[in-house]
Amino acid sequence: MTWLPFDLHPEYPPEGIPRAQLVARYGEDFHARLQESFAAAGLAYNPPPEVVPNTMRALCVTELARDRGAHATVHDRLMRAYWEEAADLADPDSLVALAVEAGLAEDEAREAIESPAYRERVAGLTAQAHAIGVTGVPAFLLDRRLLVLGAQPRAVFERAVAQLGEPAWGPAENWSDWAEGVAEPPV
Repeated sequence: MTWLPFDLHPEYPPEGIPRAQLVARYGEDFHARLQESFAAAGLAYNPPPEVVPNTMRALCVTELARDRGAHATVHDRLMRAYWEEAADLADPDSLVALAVEAGLAEDEAREAIESPAYRERVAGLTAQAHAIGVTGVPAFLLDRRLLVLGAQPRAVFERAVAQLGEPAWGPAENWSDWAEGVAEPPV
């Protein structure tokens, strides 16, 4: 699986928005439904109670990590920090501390959060995602042919893989090898 950046809310100010705005937009039951979904999957649900961050800075840090061969480690650390530890990923100092904890150099992480080059990369990849129909996160492009939008149950992915048949790049041992990216397409 390859994670790519997607700037979900570029309209948010750099410091994010008050969580109350999100509740007003999606309703009071929004967080309860998310919490139930997370619990059913065995995951913690504890995002920051007061703020919904603008994630551009975090996306720039993960792109720096990709360049340093540490994308998975940094991405996973930031996801844990946000969803389990209520970390505010819009806060530059918190973000840099998390990046350093995950193995990036402090000066590079601090530079990346405001880097025009990384911001342009994130914007370009977000535009490409929009061009193929991505409207939110998560989104999964299977075998470069079928887009699955949203957090879907396993059965949806099983049907999607069955619909596609064999991957365009050749057979995999089973659908989960293919869907999880264990069986890599030739480069």
